[in-house]
Amino acid sequence: MQMEAYRDQYATLFNGGNRVTVIGISVDADTTLASWAREKNFPMTFASDTGGVAGRRYFAYDAQRKKDNRSLYVIAPDGKVSYVVRPFNVLSQDAYAELDAAVDRAARTPR
Repeated sequence: MQMEAYRDQYATLFNGGNRVTVIGISVDADTTLASWAREKNFPMTFASDTGGVAGRRYFAYDAQRKKDNRSLYVIAPDGKVSYVVRPFNVLSQDAYAELDAAVDRAARTPR
């Protein structure tokens, strides 16, 4: 449900991909992610982190449940993390409004 919400609001939230890259990272296998992304017609990129390495590095991995915890990071064009939400509330319109503002601010950051 979370990724579908991003997909459905992609043009609005992520400027239709203009100066914005969206990457969904999960512990699922790359073949599973690729199949699912194709089936659901996602415009964003997915990355497989089966060992939870990236998730641990960014405090997004729940070792007890062996899965990522829906953390959301906005990386500005200069490569710096400019916004973090742990976990992102996919059911909150306020959360999407904050994300939209964070993406807009990050998109204005010089490289």
